Amino acid sequence: MPETNLERTLSSTSGEKFSMRENVSEEQCDEGANASANTNPYGHGDGNFLTAYFNVVCVVAGTGTLGLPKAFAIGGWLGILILGLAYFMAVYSGIILIRCLYAKPGQRLHDYKAIGTAAFGWPGYIIASSLHLLNLFGCPALYLVLAGGNMHELLQNTAGALTDVYWKIIIGVFLLIPSLLLKTLREITVLAAVGAICTMMAVFIVLIQGPMDHNAHPNPVAYATDGVIWTGFPSALATIAFSFGGNNTYPHVEHALAKPRQWNWAVAAGLSTCIALYFLTAVPGYHSYGRSTQSPIYNSLPHGPGRTIAMIVMTIHVILAIPIYTTSFSLEFEKFVKCDEERIGKVGAWFGRAIIRSVTMAILVVLAIFVPYFDDFMGLIGALATCGLVFLLPVLCYLRLTGIRNKPWYELAFCALTIFLGIIGCVFGTIDSIKSLIRDFQNDA
Repeated sequence: MPETNLERTLSSTSGEKFSMRENVSEEQCDEGANASANTNPYGHGDGNFLTAYFNVVCVVAGTGTLGLPKAFAIGGWLGILILGLAYFMAVYSGIILIRCLYAKPGQRLHDYKAIGTAAFGWPGYIIASSLHLLNLFGCPALYLVLAGGNMHELLQNTAGALTDVYWKIIIGVFLLIPSLLLKTLREITVLAAVGAICTMMAVFIVLIQGPMDHNAHPNPVAYATDGVIWTGFPSALATIAFSFGGNNTYPHVEHALAKPRQWNWAVAAGLSTCIALYFLTAVPGYHSYGRSTQSPIYNSLPHGPGRTIAMIVMTIHVILAIPIYTTSFSLEFEKFVKCDEERIGKVGAWFGRAIIRSVTMAILVVLAIFVPYFDDFMGLIGALATCGLVFLLPVLCYLRLTGIRNKPWYELAFCALTIFLGIIGCVFGTIDSIKSLIRDFQNDA
């Protein structure tokens, strides 16, 4: 039916309008997400299933893995249930987020912010942009905290011994240089793959070293575990949510697929690999150290080669990851303030970029210096940004764009549970993280 006739038909009754809009939106989502590689109406790339799979694993599996045993220490063995639920919700979120890209007939939305705009207008754009930028800005600050602390500990009692404050400044200046010389630092699979490999190495060190240390030095009191700690549920959920962050990159990964219909399988397989790594870290880590579990988990390991290797590989990972985040954040801000060569010339654009990127790195370094608490800082980012990006916005935008009445009851129930847990993690997780940070500052005062 031509669009003009459809509009005329829809305007007949409000009930018909709502029902027909849902059917058209749902059909368009399915057609767009399953577009044929031969027609390629939306300019998809030539990537295959394995390309998408490895991109998902490389983007999602990161430093959040090392905080999961502490999440179990906060919430008890209930963390297994939370982690399992978060996995299913993350897979569902990754699938429906891509469906949202094709919700508008005849076009493909290009990113997360466009989805927010299509679903809720300017309020949706502001919320999606804020969470997206908070994630891009918060993660490198968190990584600076980790890198500075690791360098300080690794080089203690050597000629290169410096405080973690100096190391954060040195790393910040070192990483600023390439961002000033190059206009863009594209996130390539090689860099992301190095980060994923480093994470896997740290996971297997914890898997082997943790139980060995537990058996060699049993401590029933310090290493006691709990079944459920209800008061720690929001903070545990926020930390677990941080481990599934990556939704804001999914539109770009899916767009690179020659056969977009493979996306559902790719994101499910990628996140399945991630949760396997998560369980291999969280369960033995919490079992080994119980209530005394620290974050990152390798801080609980005894001093020796295992702990040293884990710290080295994770330091490499975060140093490689910081430029990806900082440059992405800077490019977004430069686009917002229209700092481009067409508007202010080549030299002016370079000076503009230099100022923006220098100020960005300076703020990150200052933030990392004055908030040097990796565990609670990660919980705050997970609660504020990741819970919204993974659990809340995809579901709300999907229901808004494709309708509610065309969904089976069990899918609506799952959506309601996802939204509920997202709100719990976002609101109460943020409150708990802020309280924990306040206690950290008071203890150091």
